[in-house]
Amino acid sequence: MIFSKLIGLFSHDIAIDLGTANTIVLVKGQGIIINEPSIVAVRMGLFDSKAYDILAVGSEAKEMLGKTPNSIRAIRPMKDGVIADYDITAKMIRYFIEKAHKRKTWIRPRIMVCVPYGLTSVERNAVKESALSAGAREVFLIEEPMAAAIGAGLP
Repeated sequence: MIFSKLIGLFSHDIAIDLGTANTIVLVKGQGIIINEPSIVAVRMGLFDSKAYDILAVGSEAKEMLGKTPNSIRAIRPMKDGVIADYDITAKMIRYFIEKAHKRKTWIRPRIMVCVPYGLTSVERNAVKESALSAGAREVFLIEEPMAAAIGAGLP
């Protein structure tokens, strides 16, 4: 317990909006620090169609679109605000956490994830579990209308 509190001193509280088109990351006290496309470039396995290597995430992956061989694909892991590919989404979240923390992989932040209104409990669990597997210490979910109201300063 003391160790987790100590680690918390070095950690940032992060809010993530996992959008279908873009992912936005806000760090408490710093504001929006990342606004990048929700795209992951992967090299598919030669003999195993389920095996892949992540080559790039976000803006770097978007720049690769149309400029790569057939073995490299750009994947959008979110569809209509819902996770379409759990593993790729977890790796994308991990990338954004590391980028927000300047590549310090031992830091485990508290994360608030913005989710669409009306997600089922299964979909909400998938978002929460992907953030936890990406390295979050705690995960809180907030629905988009509530996040928008808070952002607009409504009472």
